Amino acid sequence: MSIVYLSGEYLPADEAKVPVNDRGFLFADGIYEVTPAYRGRLFRWDQHCARMARGLGSLRIDFDPASLKAVKEGLLERNGLTGAPVSYVYVQVTRGVAPRTHAFPDPPVAPTVYGFANQYIRPSMERWSQGYDAITIPDQRWARADIKAIALLPNALAQQAAVDAGVTDTIFVRDGIALEGSHANLFAVFDGVLTTAPRSNYILHGVTREFIIELAGGLGIPVEERSFTLDEFYAADEAFLSGTTTEVRPSVKVDGRTIGDGKVGPVSRSLFESFLATTGGS
Repeated sequence: MSIVYLSGEYLPADEAKVPVNDRGFLFADGIYEVTPAYRGRLFRWDQHCARMARGLGSLRIDFDPASLKAVKEGLLERNGLTGAPVSYVYVQVTRGVAPRTHAFPDPPVAPTVYGFANQYIRPSMERWSQGYDAITIPDQRWARADIKAIALLPNALAQQAAVDAGVTDTIFVRDGIALEGSHANLFAVFDGVLTTAPRSNYILHGVTREFIIELAGGLGIPVEERSFTLDEFYAADEAFLSGTTTEVRPSVKVDGRTIGDGKVGPVSRSLFESFLATTGGS
């Protein structure tokens, strides 16, 4: 049975209880963060912590996420994941328990903190090398996708659309611009240039996204952060998604259209190989 963390206590998952008046349950009033761990070591914790701090500040939830490093390490240890090749730790912070009114509790209440850890099973290289299919749908999320809020109904609906279509991923399109996946950032390759949407309120500022850009620089791959249309995307030489539980996932067909030659391209492959070598997650 997995061990979870709930507001200061580690306990079996089936014993963890959150009051029905928690604002996370009532309003999706909270922030979450997912940090990967390679052989039990949290990956880029400082960047994940900084992003969570920005999100909490945007929602005006008074909580310092720096304390969560010990929580995440504790979850890895208590769940026997310190030796796992790849695992991930989820933690969310809600505004806390209060009577249901839209305005924030006054005086403020103690935030609710919940976390769990799981092993990530990476696809085999044989499966990865086949590439993956995706569909696109209109982006119906709120206009602050840069905040990693727990209000993920549009993302859940998008992923279910992929399931219904028999594909792996869904890509959000807003005003004709291909932005990102339902839970991952989007990259495309045009004439050897690695291209991704610029940081804005319409995409999540992915920690893995920034890591991929750094890896590309080390490999001498030119990078351009710019918007590209869906039609441009269809004509890309390569495409892939990046994220904590996505790493580098190549898309070889989108909306039934073949991307490039329909095979995993050299840029995607080089970046994934560099990703594995750098993280030690192979």
